[in-house]
Amino acid sequence: QVPMVESGGGLVQAGGSLRLSCAASGRTFSSYTVGWFRQAPGKEREFVAAIKSGGSTYYADSVKGRFTISRDNAKNTVYLQMNNLKPEDTAVYYCAGDPKYVASVVPDDYRNWGQGTQVTVSS
Repeated sequence: QVPMVESGGGLVQAGGSLRLSCAASGRTFSSYTVGWFRQAPGKEREFVAAIKSGGSTYYADSVKGRFTISRDNAKNTVYLQMNNLKPEDTAVYYCAGDPKYVASVVPDDYRNWGQGTQVTVSS
């Protein structure tokens, strides 16, 4: 198990930006694939973005061009830069990590999860 902690959520107006951070402990985190997922009230958890250990990135169509995932292995941290936010981006955002070298869009494929951080975008 690799403990993971998200931060950086908050309230922002439409068109604004936020940067989420996912900090983890453990020397093996740099080898993990890390994904960001989000869950809005009454909806299922959905894939947002993922980054492999080598730096390859993947995005959901709904955020492509607006969100950027990156990682700093020296700091054991993965970031999600969110620009041009829309009200439909409102959700609890979770980071998830797994040692498998697969950027899965399926939440069950990730064995380590953070507690989530709330992002609210007002219109």
